[in-house]
Amino acid sequence: MNSSHSKVILITGCSSGFGLLAAARLASKGHAVYATMRDLNKQGALINELKERNAQAKILPLDVCDPVSIGQVVKEIGADHGHIDVVINNAGYAIGGYFEDLTQEEIRSLMETNFFGVQNVTRAVIPLMRPKASGTIINISSISGRYGAPAFGAYNASKWALEGFSESLYYELRPFGIRVVLIEPGAYKTKIFGENQRLAKNFNNEGSPYFKRSHFLKALIDEHLKDNYRDPEDIAALIEQIIGKKDPALRYIPEIESRLQITLREILPFKLYSWIYQRMLFKGFKDH
Repeated sequence: MNSSHSKVILITGCSSGFGLLAAARLASKGHAVYATMRDLNKQGALINELKERNAQAKILPLDVCDPVSIGQVVKEIGADHGHIDVVINNAGYAIGGYFEDLTQEEIRSLMETNFFGVQNVTRAVIPLMRPKASGTIINISSISGRYGAPAFGAYNASKWALEGFSESLYYELRPFGIRVVLIEPGAYKTKIFGENQRLAKNFNNEGSPYFKRSHFLKALIDEHLKDNYRDPEDIAALIEQIIGKKDPALRYIPEIESRLQITLREILPFKLYSWIYQRMLFKGFKDH
């Protein structure tokens, strides 16, 4: 890539999944990538991916819940380049469980990472974008930010909050030449549903009134993910396309199935939509 077209890119949550693949892909295209993660002990997979693509990226520790660690990374980028062209807020996780099975601490922790963490990073990088009157902030949301689902209320809430924040920020930063983008993926084969999966503290409490429904839904989701053909590299490719656009859209839903679901959610009366959705989710469920 011509150095004049190379962009300075900060990515959070690069130890696995979308963040890892986006960092490796963009670095292989000649961009100056700062790939960050909370725990550098988990950088091995990214290092291997970079080697496979004959690419280089600077790997740094960054905890989105710690403004000090964010400030250190942003300061280093400022010293190296004087600006940031793209920030990809990817760090986040999901937790499964009905509301009454979740503790307040579990919900707050999720919001601290998925929502306030994005705000922490965004607040730190805007001053390095505004002087150039350009920049792109890409927030990795989820299709779960567009509809509610049983046992995913906390995750839904974190992504709904991210959606509202990002849409407001779109208007606030546009006069300064800074673009805000939401990517809303469905389920992909990433560690968020595998080894990084988190469940409510009381998920396995047989005394919970939600015990049977929780485990029924988990089995349904696990079975669905076995047949999941979606390649997370597609999201990395989409990110590459977006950062090449002068004026990207606010929202991108990558998969046709997710676009169809959101269309139905928006056009159908809610009672009809929820009736269909519940019948699909709990087909075959016996509460005894």
